[in-house]
Order: sequence, then C-alpha cells, then structure tokens
Amino acid sequence: MASTDDDRRPKYQRIADSLREAIQSGEYGPGDRLPGENDLITEYGVARMTARQALTVLKDEGLAESRKGAGVFVRSFRPLRRRGIQRLAQEQWGNGRSIWSADTEDRTLVVDQVTVTEEMAPEHVGSVLDLADEGTVCVRRRRFVLDGKPILLATSYLPAALVAGSAITQPDTGPGGTYARLAELGFKPVHFREEVRSRMPTKHEAAQLSISAGTPVILVCRTAFADEGRPVEINEMTLDAASYILEYDFDA
Repeated sequence: MASTDDDRRPKYQRIADSLREAIQSGEYGPGDRLPGENDLITEYGVARMTARQALTVLKDEGLAESRKGAGVFVRSFRPLRRRGIQRLAQEQWGNGRSIWSADTEDRTLVVDQVTVTEEMAPEHVGSVLDLADEGTVCVRRRRFVLDGKPILLATSYLPAALVAGSAITQPDTGPGGTYARLAELGFKPVHFREEVRSRMPTKHEAAQLSISAGTPVILVCRTAFADEGRPVEINEMTLDAASYILEYDFDA
C-alpha cells in the first residue's frame, strides 16, 4: 500500500489519534478506562515511551486523566458552556442572581478560595482604572470549582476608595455579586469589554487548576464600565481550556 500523509505521523500520534476517535465515537465513554501502556505495547508493537507519549497527548488535550494506581480514564467532567453575553446582562446580577447561573444550570459551583486585600495597583491596572494619585485597589482573588473540578482562577481589581466600606470588601458580596453592589454605590456597570487570549499555564496555575503542564489556559480580561465610560473593575481570569466552551450568541 502506498504511503499516506497519515502514515508518516509519529507512531505515538497515530495511536493517540486512534484512541481519540474511539472516544469521540463512544467506544470509550466518560469514566471508561483506556488501554494502558502494556496494552498499547502489545497491540501496536511500540516501545513503552511511545505508548506513554500517546496517552500523554490525550491527557494534555483534556480528554483523559490519570488515576493513581488505576490507569488512564476518559475524562468524565463535562465542559462548561460559558455564555459570554447572557451572563453579563443586567437582568442576571440586577435581580440578585449570580452571573454564573447563566452557565451552570443545575451543576454544583463552589468558590473554595477567597481572599480580599487592599494593595497598590499594578501599573497596567492603575492606568486602565485611571486611579491618578490614589493608587490603591481592592483585590478579590477567587478559585471556582465546578462538580469538584477547579476550572477558573479570578483576580478582580476595583478602586479602593470607590468600594470602601461596602460588601465588595468582604469575601461574600451578597446577592447579585460585585456588580449589584457597584450599582448600589451609584456605579452600575453599563458596558463590558472582554479580551481573550491563550497560553500554557505556569506551574502555580497548573497546580491550582489541577491540570497537566501541557494543557493550555484561556486568559480573559474583563473591564466593567459605569456611566460616562468610567472603568470600575478589571477582572483577570485564568480558565482551564479543557473545561470550557466559550459561547457568544448575538444578533447581526
């Protein structure tokens, strides 16, 4: 048989492609154990390192996960569909609902790490928030866990003088969250801008999100604006790329 482009792929890649197709076709479902290194060595006649590389490809893509002492399994976590426009609508936070309720449906979301501090603003934050001589910001750092899986790290920056004494400076901001509290302070968000990019995670991010070093992260930087274009919050988010589907649904 004549060689094809696929035939010239590295052996580990061909094995990974075959396993991926089997997962996508339903041959291996969520939670099923995939063939182990010994199985792949026997079936494909390859070295152990080749078999290991093939399984690593699937883990790096977020399709599979290792379980200590048990093997490699099809990832059972269902990616979250992040509805980028609906979640920020005023009817969400303005009625006391979390913006996450537009995404999570009946799934269990927990914020398991929250710190709130007052700090000098990083230069890029201070310039966007136009802090002038004030220079300090309220910093809210959180980790979000969905169905037991860490999926998002978020750091919000708000002018310290603007939010002083409000629930925004507390771990629990109350119904509707930060945006509802800003509205009560007279700085209701009326416009949002999100910038999206991606890269590989730092060691700290990989540990915090429980992902392998080869799984990319999505970076979303959101700026909230009040009336007259005044920026009132910057939220820098780091998302586990394998845990998200980013959805933007809007009219032409």
